[in-house]
Amino acid sequence: MKHQSRERLVGIAGVREDMQRPALTREERLQRWADLLDQTPDRRLNTLFETEFQPVSTRDSMRRESSPLEVAFEDPLFRKEGLNDDSYGEAKRFFGLSDLEMHQLVCSCHTGETVRAGTVAECVRAVAEPGPSPWSMFLNAFFIFRRC
Repeated sequence: MKHQSRERLVGIAGVREDMQRPALTREERLQRWADLLDQTPDRRLNTLFETEFQPVSTRDSMRRESSPLEVAFEDPLFRKEGLNDDSYGEAKRFFGLSDLEMHQLVCSCHTGETVRAGTVAECVRAVAEPGPSPWSMFLNAFFIFRRC
């Protein structure tokens, strides 16, 4: 087998530098976020204060240092995929989450000022599971929020 330089192989194979892998799916993004959180499961992360009571414009711009959202924004792949900052509204858009799901993941109502990264990872994985009906989502607002 003859050694070929990378440049030569690119020319022979017709590889284009502008070819990129497909974007991550919603489920892949959520799974990656959960995995990032699980890298330091006992790390204490800051929650966002009572997100459900904030006006939409305020809620969308909410952020805190050392939050679960900051963990996601620190990931180079997520930034490359289009995560622009670590705000509530940007994470909601990027991960394709509802306000109810965001509330479950980052609001202070459930855990107080801080939460373990591992706890958030469990909740992110629960949100990523397909198939909840509108009724089960309604019930989750009252029962599962207490767990996550």
